[in-house]
Amino acid sequence: MREPFLREFGEGGRIVTAHAPGRVNLMGEHTDYNEGFVLPMAIALGVRMTARARPDRQVRALSVDTGTSAAFPVDGEAHDAEHPWSNYLRGVLWALRRAGLPLVGMDLAFGGDLPQGAGLSSSAALETATALVARELAGFRIDPPRLALLCQQAENEFVGMKCGVMDQFVSLMGRAGHALFLDCRSLAFEQVPLALGEHLFAICHSGVKHALVASEYNRRRAQCTAGVAALAARFPGVKALRDATPAQLEACHGEMDPDVFRRCRHIVTENSRVLEGVEALRRGELGRFGALMDASHASQRDDFGVSCPEVDLLVELARAVPGVLGARITGGGFGGCTVNLVVRPSLERFREDVLSEYRRRTGLAPRLFVSAPADGARLE
Repeated sequence: MREPFLREFGEGGRIVTAHAPGRVNLMGEHTDYNEGFVLPMAIALGVRMTARARPDRQVRALSVDTGTSAAFPVDGEAHDAEHPWSNYLRGVLWALRRAGLPLVGMDLAFGGDLPQGAGLSSSAALETATALVARELAGFRIDPPRLALLCQQAENEFVGMKCGVMDQFVSLMGRAGHALFLDCRSLAFEQVPLALGEHLFAICHSGVKHALVASEYNRRRAQCTAGVAALAARFPGVKALRDATPAQLEACHGEMDPDVFRRCRHIVTENSRVLEGVEALRRGELGRFGALMDASHASQRDDFGVSCPEVDLLVELARAVPGVLGARITGGGFGGCTVNLVVRPSLERFREDVLSEYRRRTGLAPRLFVSAPADGARLE
């Protein structure tokens, strides 16, 4: 980012650069905003941001990938419909300021190799990169979990996307060689070693972009809230879906809208899959982990209703390749990517069979990414 930054803003002053990774979620979809358990890993793809402090209270921002720029006051609260990408920057600065943290004006340029709308959390990477350069230039201190919560607040309350904290948390706290097992209620976390041996996680982008803010994501969250209300009326100890047992859910079946019941069933069973999946990884039982991935996809498709025909086709084609242990949709859904646990010698056959047949049957151009578990956001 340094070269486009200097072209746009000129020489002079102290320049800082941050890199924030995207993520792929291995298990635990839509459980984060239900105070449940998730198991993501940071990936090598991400967002890089270069910035320099200004003597005034203005922010000038350049999106290198789109070739567009925006300017706004660091203390501002306005949204920008013309440059919606700038709302993620504005939102982070808004949340930091509301938390009582000092801010300075900035010139900044950012870009990256995360495909937008792929479910790999490009928005969280942009948020955490913004938070890191703002912290460095203003010189305040804040621990990473609290910073993740402020970035989540920016997306929830400023951007209007009611996401959980998983994406921002793993973007900041990821560790190379590990998945991040996170309790989204307490924010207790554990770095789980990924002893993959001859296996790897292959990420396949369907070419179908999802637009979560404009999609049914917020509707799913409202359905989960409705389910908690029905459960709590009979079982007062249920404060969130992570508290509900399958038996309690079944007892309330007749008191829920059928769609609400199915949404809740996905969350309750998905939390169990995360816990079982973590144990499988600890024991090195990759075959069992792959089977849990398959079950997770079926639950997201049939109960939570966040898959789509193209993604289902990718999963079907992947499972037909020898050496694929598991395949599932990852991310918010309604398009985006699949994550596949593949034995390394089968990767080329996966690439040839899955991508070519998918392209033939859909006319779309899928993309394949392979990334080892990466470190979280950092200054460079």
